[in-house]
Amino acid sequence: MAEQNSAEQINDRDTPVTPRGINHVVLHVRNMDESHHFWCDLLGFKQVGELKARPERPNPANMRFYSGVVDDVNHHDLALIENTELPPPPEKWTLGASPLAVNHIAITYPDRQSWLEQVKFLDRKGVKMNLRVDHGMTHSVYVNDPNGYGVEVLYELPQEVWHHDIDGALNWAKRLPYEELLEDTTDYVTDFSK
Repeated sequence: MAEQNSAEQINDRDTPVTPRGINHVVLHVRNMDESHHFWCDLLGFKQVGELKARPERPNPANMRFYSGVVDDVNHHDLALIENTELPPPPEKWTLGASPLAVNHIAITYPDRQSWLEQVKFLDRKGVKMNLRVDHGMTHSVYVNDPNGYGVEVLYELPQEVWHHDIDGALNWAKRLPYEELLEDTTDYVTDFSK
C-alpha cells in the first residue's frame, strides 16, 4: 500500500488539478428490476454489488452497483438507487429539450465491431432507437432507459481522426436515418469545417 502524504508534502496550488475523468454515475430509478434488466440484459453491464443492511445502517436504500467488464472489473461505473416516487418518464427523449436533470449517459464499447454487434442486438430486442449520429469523435446511437434517461451507445473513433481539432469534432455531426442504423464506414471525417 502506498505511503500517505503528510500535509507538508502536498503542494499549494493556484489552479485545480485536472481530473482523469468521471469515475461513476448514480441514477435514481423507479423500478430496480426493470432498470437492472435494461442496464444488464440489454447494455451488458454486470452487477458487482448491492447495498446491504449493517448494524449502523439497518434499512439501506435499494441500491445496486454495476461495472462494464472488458479487460478487468472496475469497482463500479454505474449505481442505481430505487426511488418509487420518481415521476413517469417523458413520452419522448430528445437531445435538447428534456425535463430530466440528466440529459444522457454515454456508454462506450471497445471497438467498431463490438459496437455494431451491440446496436444490432438492441435493435433485435426492440429497443427504440431515438437517433443515430456520426460525430466527429464517435459513432453513436441514442436510446433511453425505462426512466427516460438518454443513453448514448457509442464507439470512439481513433484519436488521429479528431485529436487535431477536438472543438471541430465536438461541433460536427451527421444524422443518419433509421435505415442506415447498422451501416458504418471507416471513411472517417477529419476536416470538420465541411
